[in-house]
Amino acid sequence: MNRKEFEKYITDTYGALADYPWSNEPEYAVYRHEINRKWFALVMKVPKNKFGLSGGMLDVVNLKCDPVMIGSVLGENGIFPAYHMNKENWLSAALDGSADDGLLKTLLDMSYELTAPKFKNKRAGG
Repeated sequence: MNRKEFEKYITDTYGALADYPWSNEPEYAVYRHEINRKWFALVMKVPKNKFGLSGGMLDVVNLKCDPVMIGSVLGENGIFPAYHMNKENWLSAALDGSADDGLLKTLLDMSYELTAPKFKNKRAGG
């Protein structure tokens, strides 16, 4: 899945539109929850050498991930330790077709859930 396809998938699935919070970084798109404004995806264009690759630039997405799962998915094609984020809770995925589309969608769903607003249950009579 490439960047354009991934961003369309986010909008179609979650109704979220890209936010561009850094005027000096027009290639950095943030996708947030509407209620709590927490990020669930950060799409960027990053130099490949930041991931130990050669060449020019690479479109990637940073996603929040269950720390227990991070170790196992880092061995997958196109999945890297998070660029510029907490590597215990975030990872980066290439948007150049090297990462499995199903895995990307699963990781996006997990990131969306992990950053979703938390609502407390009110006990009756409390």
